Amino acid sequence: MLLLAIDTSTTAITVGLHDGTSVVAEVTTLDARAHAEHLAPGIGGALAHVGAEPADVTDVVVGIGPGPFTGLRVGIVSARTFAFALGVPVRGLTSLDAIAHEAWLGGHRGHLLVATDARRKEVYAAAYVLGAERAERVGDPLVSRAADLPEELRSLPTAGRGPSLYGEALPHSLPPLDVSGGALADLAVRRLRETPGAADGPLQRVDPGDGFDGLEPLYLRRPDVSPAPAAAKSTLG
Repeated sequence: MLLLAIDTSTTAITVGLHDGTSVVAEVTTLDARAHAEHLAPGIGGALAHVGAEPADVTDVVVGIGPGPFTGLRVGIVSARTFAFALGVPVRGLTSLDAIAHEAWLGGHRGHLLVATDARRKEVYAAAYVLGAERAERVGDPLVSRAADLPEELRSLPTAGRGPSLYGEALPHSLPPLDVSGGALADLAVRRLRETPGAADGPLQRVDPGDGFDGLEPLYLRRPDVSPAPAAAKSTLG
């Protein structure tokens, strides 16, 4: 196995490689605006680090957000294209789950809030319970002003950039700040191991309940830019 993980849902444009035993490479660039410019070199750098070629990749996993429209689309389209070109499976995972998983790997146990920058003075957020075996999400991700989140969520230890942006509403900061390609890869491999037949799943398709989240991006709101309305036809002449 050589699993490639990609995420562009946060400030981190991040790529990880997992050989089925451990994470063997990670390349991360912090840039909230230039996802397309950094992603391909990141993939190339991770592969070069382990002396691998694109054809050596057996699985692709991509973070599906939630995240800003443009950056998120870059990662998902790149993952689909890479997997299609090689004829290997591509699967999606909720990006906030990867942040919670990294907190779990770091030893945090108990309740956790993940809150990432959604711009417009809002956060993408989800609550988790980190137990002995894994981090379990409680409910679906949402988008909200940090101060409008319920008090029981705002009082939790919080991973992601939310606390650094809105410290008064989210006072209990906990690492990590962004998605890690290595953590995403590790989470994906663990879910593959837990899902009978998942390693042989069909290309670009994920069945409900198989431990993965499909490939539809979690935008949670309309994009900032939309097509202009059609101009009214002139009645002159």
